[in-house]
Amino acid sequence: QVQLVESGGGSVQSGGSLRLSCAGSGYRYGSYCMAWFRQAPGKEREGVAAIDSRGSTSYAEAVKGRFIISQDNARNTMYFLQMNSLKPEDTAMYYCAVEPRYTDPPGICTAQDPNDFGDWGQGTQVTVSS
Repeated sequence: QVQLVESGGGSVQSGGSLRLSCAGSGYRYGSYCMAWFRQAPGKEREGVAAIDSRGSTSYAEAVKGRFIISQDNARNTMYFLQMNSLKPEDTAMYYCAVEPRYTDPPGICTAQDPNDFGDWGQGTQVTVSS
């Protein structure tokens, strides 16, 4: 059974930093696409960043240059999102998601569509105050 558990959320002031972690268990995917999404109250879930099993990354324009997605290459079930220069508009519940791929390389991996991902964590809240 696939499980994803996010941690590291919290409350910070504008300009601060947080590092989110996502711990996966119950699977071993040789090829995959992993992504972070966020959802603010009353808004749709939106993609933040993605990383594939080869380490290729992509970012939403809103976070480019401020957020860094990474993974533990020794344990490819541990993922991170370093969030710097946080803004009040980054306030949201943050979710990690992973989807296996059946080709290697894994193909295009982005966080554009949450429907591309079948396994999700429960989320961790990030609140940025001005």
